[in-house]
Amino acid sequence: MAKNVGILAMDIYFPPTCVQQEALEAHDGASKGKYTIGLGQECMAFCSEVEDVISMSLTAVTNLLEKYKIDPKQIGRLEVGSETVIDKSKSIKTFLMQIFEKFGNTDIEGVDSTNACYGGTAALFNCVNWVESSSWDGRYGLVVCTDSAVYAEGPARPTGGAAAVVMLVGPDAPVAFESKLRGSHMSHAYDFYKPNLASEYPVVDGKLSQTCYLMALDTCYKCLCSKYEKLEGKQFSLSNADYFMFHSPYNKLVQKSFARLLFNDFMRNASSVDEAAKEKLGPFSTLSGDESYQSRDLEKVSQQLAKPLYDAKVQPSTLIPKQVGNMYTASLYAALASLIHNKHSELDGKRVVLFSYGSGLTATMFSLKLSEGHHPFSLSNILSVMNVAGKLKSRHEVILHFLQMCFVRYYVFFYIILTRLSGISHCIQSAYTDSCLEHFLLLVFF
Repeated sequence: MAKNVGILAMDIYFPPTCVQQEALEAHDGASKGKYTIGLGQECMAFCSEVEDVISMSLTAVTNLLEKYKIDPKQIGRLEVGSETVIDKSKSIKTFLMQIFEKFGNTDIEGVDSTNACYGGTAALFNCVNWVESSSWDGRYGLVVCTDSAVYAEGPARPTGGAAAVVMLVGPDAPVAFESKLRGSHMSHAYDFYKPNLASEYPVVDGKLSQTCYLMALDTCYKCLCSKYEKLEGKQFSLSNADYFMFHSPYNKLVQKSFARLLFNDFMRNASSVDEAAKEKLGPFSTLSGDESYQSRDLEKVSQQLAKPLYDAKVQPSTLIPKQVGNMYTASLYAALASLIHNKHSELDGKRVVLFSYGSGLTATMFSLKLSEGHHPFSLSNILSVMNVAGKLKSRHEVILHFLQMCFVRYYVFFYIILTRLSGISHCIQSAYTDSCLEHFLLLVFF
């Protein structure tokens, strides 16, 4: 049976076109700091007229295979997580098969997983479970998380973003799953959904969505703690993991989420927090669950208390989500990429706890154990291959183009022929730029 199954290699692609949140604040007439402080975001990537989730995925997969010198015939399972609908029947995975068909490899299991922002986690679990199972044929699994998050004009628009993350899965991984440390919560809610298939724009109940997120966080954390305690014979608290990362629609929610875990520790076992925290959190101990989700005072106090731990255990994973925006299924794994980018030399032997959330709703908290690994499958090589700093530095800030693309993409989804408004096509060299939306529309109309 395969041991230490997890992520052997990874890469990330995000569009080089972006808009600064400060510039968007000024354009929208929003108060200064509404997006940068209120949401905690810095910049937002977006797909130009020649990119979409298919092209981003093709680029990410091709780059990983080439950089790690992986023979496409060595891939035995390909799983995709996405909520960006390009076709109501044809999966994104089938588009990616173009890469493998050229090498005569069509014996690749797996297909797309979809549930809001959770699909990437489901895809990753599927690959890990396959490698750990008796069905594994010895080849690698490949996971792609890809999305383009676009919102209608209004308060949610600054929480967009776009990216594709690709991960190679196999045994003896530097990023290994602690498969027995996993807690899930699944239930029915209409906090965020996309009932209009002729539009990219979701219907969002922001207040309900935040409550659902925090409720799922509580439940998953309690479940993970319970499983840890059965395995280890002692209580779990924030001190038992070195880093925490969260699905990140916007950074402010990540800050609230970590503070919520501190409050959970206090409620489960007050001795797990210091005396100052006991004193300040004590007045909130009688709140019901619903009351605690709505309490601004609790939110403020818990964030203040959690700030030092947040800076140490969470902040290193926030770089890409703050700079690129909400990448839906890719957001959590962009956080993992950020952690490796910022702390690669300090991660050997560390435990990382991740929280994945998808509206509707599906959520899981799970644990990874990190080690340096051995070349080419090492944290150092993941750092080098991703080249996060270089990718961020090479971007183009274009607010006018972003606004034009919002207009164009809105009408694309009403089946109007895609037109290039700006003539600006900032795409990195080697990126696939065959917009599948454009191809689809040409088929429809011609």
